[in-house]
Amino acid sequence: MRLDKYLADCGLASRRDVKEILKKKRVMVNGQIETSPKTQVDAQKDQIVLDGQRLVHETFVYYLLNKPVGVLSATEDAKGATVLDLLDETAHLKAVFPVGRLDKDTEGLLLLTNNGPLAHALLSPKKHVTKTYLAQVAGVMDEADVERFSQGIRFKDFTSQPAQLDIIQQDEASNQSVVLVRLAEGKFHQVKRMVHACGKEVTSLKRLSMGPLQLDENLAPGEFRRLTEAEMHALESFGVAL
Repeated sequence: MRLDKYLADCGLASRRDVKEILKKKRVMVNGQIETSPKTQVDAQKDQIVLDGQRLVHETFVYYLLNKPVGVLSATEDAKGATVLDLLDETAHLKAVFPVGRLDKDTEGLLLLTNNGPLAHALLSPKKHVTKTYLAQVAGVMDEADVERFSQGIRFKDFTSQPAQLDIIQQDEASNQSVVLVRLAEGKFHQVKRMVHACGKEVTSLKRLSMGPLQLDENLAPGEFRRLTEAEMHALESFGVAL
């Protein structure tokens, strides 16, 4: 590949800015100063150094974010903050995007990447990727609701696939419940609509998992980290090059 693309892929800067770095003779390829952005390099074989530090090439990047309430699952928005505003400069240079979406008032696990095939695989209805949510509910959910979730719920615009509802806590005195919902769909407001169909209302919602990825409880809302090697290995089961 071209040297300027290699450097941009390493998250240094845009390809335009990379040219300025090269002009200043800050880059060495296999021990020789290189100033031409058109120079062809082999990411696996060549040793490429910037300011004395060897670079590691990566085409795709993966971020695990604990999305906070009040932030949009979008790459840009004229009216409010988006999840990209929470990430680092590399994420912007790599043009990452959220895999799926969480409502503005929903928090929890969100994967962001620039790997389009992986995003498609995770969101494909054919893959049946399970997502788990923790919901605070106004109303006491019961075994009748568990059964209704397990059968799928019919709405005007679609009929949901069967979902698993686990009742974690019931408080009749305060008329509240805490439940876990596991489903393999991602329709608009689906968890909220399913709970509403049972005569109750979701008051807060948090995504705990998506496929093999689990929310890192060490991440406070708004914090992020790169995926671990174990998490990357787990995603390889989707048959997409990482």
